[in-house]
Amino acid sequence: MSFLLPKLGSKKEVDEAIKTTEDLVLVLRFGRDTDSTCLQLDDILSKTSHDLSKMAHIYLVDVDNVPTYTRYFDISLIPATIFFFNGQHMKVDYGTPDHTKFIGSFKTKQDFVDLVEVLFRGAMKGKLMVQCPIDPRNIPKYELLYKNI
Repeated sequence: MSFLLPKLGSKKEVDEAIKTTEDLVLVLRFGRDTDSTCLQLDDILSKTSHDLSKMAHIYLVDVDNVPTYTRYFDISLIPATIFFFNGQHMKVDYGTPDHTKFIGSFKTKQDFVDLVEVLFRGAMKGKLMVQCPIDPRNIPKYELLYKNI
């Protein structure tokens, strides 16, 4: 379903999307079109994009095309979903060590819709970090490994 969502193919396009998206949550899915988990997430994103059109813009970003952002956000596991609002990086407390991105696919469409709604409401109140509304059992578990510390 990745063909149904707009793609950002360069750092310049990602920069432009971050700068120009106003009063909406910007959802950037970093991954690859050939990865099965990315395709599962893309299916959820495409099915919800119309319902969330008044709250969010959703874009797909190939990690191989924007290595600058891949390094900046430390994207080593895909898919990674990152959120912005009015140019500000929005953080979410998922109950995991990393609040900067959601790793993996959402279990249900409703999980994604709930998260975008909480981000939108929190951002409209001026918050840069919100609590995740998703059931902790539906959040993928992973461990962070730090290199060269």
